[in-house]
Amino acid sequence: MINIKKYAAIDIGSNAMRLLISNIVEQQGAAPQFNKSSLVRVPIRLGQDAFTVGEITEENINRMIDAMKAYKLLMKVHNVERYMACATSAMREAYNGVEVVALIEQEADIKIEIIDGKKEAAIIASTDLEEFIKPDQNYLFVDVGGGSTEFSLFAGGKIVASKSFKNGTVRLLNSMVNDVVWHEIEKWIHTVTEPYENISLIGSGGNINKLFKMSGKKQDKPLSYFYIHSQYQYLNSLSYEQRIATLGLNPDRADVIIHATRIYLNAMKWSGARNIYVPKIGLSDGIVKAMYYNKI
Repeated sequence: MINIKKYAAIDIGSNAMRLLISNIVEQQGAAPQFNKSSLVRVPIRLGQDAFTVGEITEENINRMIDAMKAYKLLMKVHNVERYMACATSAMREAYNGVEVVALIEQEADIKIEIIDGKKEAAIIASTDLEEFIKPDQNYLFVDVGGGSTEFSLFAGGKIVASKSFKNGTVRLLNSMVNDVVWHEIEKWIHTVTEPYENISLIGSGGNINKLFKMSGKKQDKPLSYFYIHSQYQYLNSLSYEQRIATLGLNPDRADVIIHATRIYLNAMKWSGARNIYVPKIGLSDGIVKAMYYNKI
């Protein structure tokens, strides 16, 4: 006898918004299964507003409201019993972020929580990382977003250090990350990884998922530093139009994927990691699991 619950997570990022609807299959004597029922991604680049002019523009507010109304209807037809909506870096920094959240609740009947980088990292860490993290090995978990990148060091199967930096793909696209930030990241990675040997990276985010898909590898196999470096050079050799036409990238992915690759590449170099594992996880997956296990 099985029982199926339907939960949904809304991830309002700096580059796009996502609605994940999950089937949670419960069976006596077995661990619950989390199966994706539907994933809808809308490329509303809130970071372009928040990081350049400091507010969410009226045009994007209206697009957000329309998207949230659509999400509300999708959750209704899927019979979702519980949901949570989280907004990250762009909404944190927009001075009208709280006002936008209130307006969306009024117009679309969806309540949004603006979360800080620490909570964002904790939610992502509540995903199925234990399947990849072996207690006798060390890992640097890197989640690259549009506005920020979250780093967590795992040793002995536990998080021993974590930090969020204002270095993300949309910021880099707008030349808003100076050398000081890069040096801070490099110093932090060197400091926290120095006591540990044989570190591997675990990458999270839409761009590393795309790079992994392009590699054609099986899910449990890592990408090498050499592969990431060669892809970085290849992507740089193509124009924006070529990345769309030749590689089949979405327009809102084709301009930021190079910047994301640079972050992962530097994280590997500074930590001495030779491989990066890419489990298909993200904030929306973490929200569903955190809700189910009553962690949020």
